[in-house]
Amino acid sequence: MGTMLQAYGLEPGEPPALLAVTNPELITSIHRQYVEAGADILYANTFGTNRYKLEGYGYSPGQIIDSAIKAARAACKEDTLVALDVDPLGELLEPMGTLTFEEAYDAFCEVVKQGEASGADLIVIETMTDLYEVKAAVLAAKEQTNLPVMVSMTFEETGRTFTGTSIECMTAVLEGLGVDAVGINCSLGPVEIFPLAEKMCQLTDLPVFVKPNAGLPDPRTGAYTIGPEEFARAMAEYRHLGIAMAGGCCGTTPDYIARMKAVFAGMERKQRTPSARESCVCSATNCAAIDHVTVIGERINPTGKKRLKQALIEEDYDYLLSQAVQQADAGAQVLDVNVGIPDIEEARVLPAVVKKIQAVTDLPLQIDSSDPAAIEAALRVYNGKAIVNSVNGEEKSLSSILPVVKKYGAAVVGLTLDENGIPSKAEDRLAIAGRILKRAMDLGIPKKDVFIDCLTLTASAQQAEVKETLKAVRMVKEELGLHTVLGVSNISFGLPCRPLVNRTFLALAMENGLDLPIINPNDEDMMGTIFAFEMLHNRDENAQNFIERYRDVSLGTMTRGNDDSGTPSGGKPEGTENELFHALEKGMKGETVHAVQKLLETKDEMAVVNDYLIPALDKVGQGFEKGTIFLPQMMQAATAAQGGFEVIKERLAASGKAGVSKGQVVIATVKGDIHDIGKNIVKVIMENYGFEMIDLGRDVPAETIVNTVVEKNIQLVGLSALMTTTLKSMEETIAAVRAAAPDCKFLVGGAVLTPDYAEKIGADYYCKDAMKSVEAAKEVFGV
Repeated sequence: MGTMLQAYGLEPGEPPALLAVTNPELITSIHRQYVEAGADILYANTFGTNRYKLEGYGYSPGQIIDSAIKAARAACKEDTLVALDVDPLGELLEPMGTLTFEEAYDAFCEVVKQGEASGADLIVIETMTDLYEVKAAVLAAKEQTNLPVMVSMTFEETGRTFTGTSIECMTAVLEGLGVDAVGINCSLGPVEIFPLAEKMCQLTDLPVFVKPNAGLPDPRTGAYTIGPEEFARAMAEYRHLGIAMAGGCCGTTPDYIARMKAVFAGMERKQRTPSARESCVCSATNCAAIDHVTVIGERINPTGKKRLKQALIEEDYDYLLSQAVQQADAGAQVLDVNVGIPDIEEARVLPAVVKKIQAVTDLPLQIDSSDPAAIEAALRVYNGKAIVNSVNGEEKSLSSILPVVKKYGAAVVGLTLDENGIPSKAEDRLAIAGRILKRAMDLGIPKKDVFIDCLTLTASAQQAEVKETLKAVRMVKEELGLHTVLGVSNISFGLPCRPLVNRTFLALAMENGLDLPIINPNDEDMMGTIFAFEMLHNRDENAQNFIERYRDVSLGTMTRGNDDSGTPSGGKPEGTENELFHALEKGMKGETVHAVQKLLETKDEMAVVNDYLIPALDKVGQGFEKGTIFLPQMMQAATAAQGGFEVIKERLAASGKAGVSKGQVVIATVKGDIHDIGKNIVKVIMENYGFEMIDLGRDVPAETIVNTVVEKNIQLVGLSALMTTTLKSMEETIAAVRAAAPDCKFLVGGAVLTPDYAEKIGADYYCKDAMKSVEAAKEVFGV
């Protein structure tokens, strides 16, 4: 639609969705061309229709959606479907930005309810990069309408979205949330999307659809690099994948659809048997496949931990975050999160803790509670596919918790106990496990998402039952084919030399089929037992993981200190300097502030900035460039750094010193372009490097930029543009500023820009991301 409207003279910066109200006949005529070309589904002209993107334009989302769907319906044949097109809100969600999950959900509710009321046949949530935003949109669509829901995300050639979401994470979450089809659209052409679509088809049995771009637009002409014939030939390869639907995104005119229609004519969809569907849990960026011994970290649980109880009561989240990060560093693959103490409102605190933890680590979480309201509150705001710990064989537990697990697409731990307590015999525990499995599957929870805890009893009190627990683990594994969970350290309560008992029991349990031990990952003896087990069972090919972890470790150096429960635990990196690097890298603002304050006891302010804060940010930036960390982690690190810089600024102000700016930079989205997420990210990162950012906003006229540059004697201007139609504005802005300030330098960025085009329009630096902008600014200001 955007491509066609540009061809019909859409003015730069004019939201295409407004034409549904101001010129519905044009919209209908464009839709009709696609129907005549063979389209079965029309996306209504509602892309960009939400309260955030329409602010200041004088129309409500409801007005535009109603007109757009009617305009599409007017072009339909009898069997043509009209989809409500739902796109990103244009604001960064927490923790990357300030928009809360609840606010995003509310905005999407407004859109989807109007879409159904106006007569849409289905909802398509498309061009998404943030899985958290996708979840908000899906929940709105599922809870507020009865329409089918399709979701497509936009991936880069790395196989991840702009915010780091992988196809594995996307499919795991969206399958669980009950969407009707998943797909990939935009950014890439059909050749580049093919391997990504192939992986998607291997990971899910949901219908898969693809809508590639017609290559990339030439910034000079706006023409796309792949023509209709070449596009159709490339799409022909998709016939072998078993995709359900095929379409075209940016650059694909009706001619593309007609030629593609001919490629798929008369063809029955190939039946798929997904080959890579493993049991898994995930965050937005980290998928943990349960195909090996998977460690669940136990340290965020107040049982027996006075310090953690106090932190929960006082809402001292920094302490909880340090526990999360320490366990992640030690090798945990999932983190158990339990806040159940009598002195707090669990349904309020648990989701708050979940939000905080997922801001500092990308490990999947296990929501550990017996309160259905707290479980639902936490699952709702969790960004990924979680484990719920737990349900048991009692009817009250089954009927109250399993429906919540199903709604949010989580995995669930079933405890082998019921109204009569914990059976002493393995056979009776197996029977309860079977009962839990049947109820779960009757509700539509897949078998692969049911894990069973056969319950570790204390050897000091029930020694004979230890063998029954191990026997039950084996029976659940062999007879029900389910993954198994155990809280390992329960075995040693009341005994001397607990670590010896724990690691021996762990080895026995793994040999009997334990998949998910809940342990303290900071206990290197326990972790070493797992790494050795995996290596000896030939799951660790060529002993790579074992060697990597222990190449420089002797047995005598594996012992660590004790925590407040008497079990070994890890600590923070030694030395204030290392603490600062670690805290900033992990995005822990409180600990970053504390480390800066300690450094200031012996060092001056600018030494802390130049020798510690900036190098720490550089390390994070290098990880982003290498693809080892993703945008959410980089933004969280920037927030942590900002806390450190605030301490420096306060110290300088109190001593009468002025803070030293490394240079003033004007930043703006050019005239006609209303997209500013990328600009805002650049602003945040550059501010942390000490540059004073003068943000002029979006849709900024050239004269405004010229006046600011001249008035403030600016040496560097950053310009952003997302659309090919606004690249001309960028070129004109550079020319206007150069005429008034010949020595001013320019850095430019945006999805449609290329290095060659940046050079052609007179820019000094082409910056594909925020870190490149920092490098450019350092060069301009000689810092």
